[in-house]
Amino acid sequence: MQIQRTGDAALVAELGTFATQQENATWQADDMYGNMTYWFRLDTPALLYPAAVALKAKGARLTMVSACRRDTVGTSGRYISYHFALKGIVYTLRVTLTDTEDSTPSITPIFANADWHEREMIELYGIHVTGQPNDNRLFLDEKLDAGLLEGAVPLSVMMNGACTTDLWERVLNGREDGEEKK
Repeated sequence: MQIQRTGDAALVAELGTFATQQENATWQADDMYGNMTYWFRLDTPALLYPAAVALKAKGARLTMVSACRRDTVGTSGRYISYHFALKGIVYTLRVTLTDTEDSTPSITPIFANADWHEREMIELYGIHVTGQPNDNRLFLDEKLDAGLLEGAVPLSVMMNGACTTDLWERVLNGREDGEEKK
């Protein structure tokens, strides 16, 4: 037996003000596992902070942050999805970074557990997070450049039987650009 749930109407309305285009605020009713989700594509990365404040005020908790690399979305932008849980419902705020808006504000002052996620995005993918209170590296040596994994070959490509050509093209292109690959 599935229990029909609904999100906090006031919270959904408030988050909707940060995603003004109608298609930027969507929801999915209970799926086959009983999960209900709301997605909000924020109009600008600067709106992440006030949206996070609204979620915190209602008692939501940050569960995960996931970044999607540029080449996987087929555009010049990058998406970062901030997933929050409140009373068994997931509220996701999606921020798009572009060449003109290439940073997102830190939400660590609101959600302390965002610290690890933000530092990981900075360290591994070179994503700019303004106001991040901790500039210590998590696990990579300080000598390595930030954004190290931006040029890495995804495991899904490596596991694909047709990856050999793609892998060697990336290696050879790096050498032609004068970069040493280790």
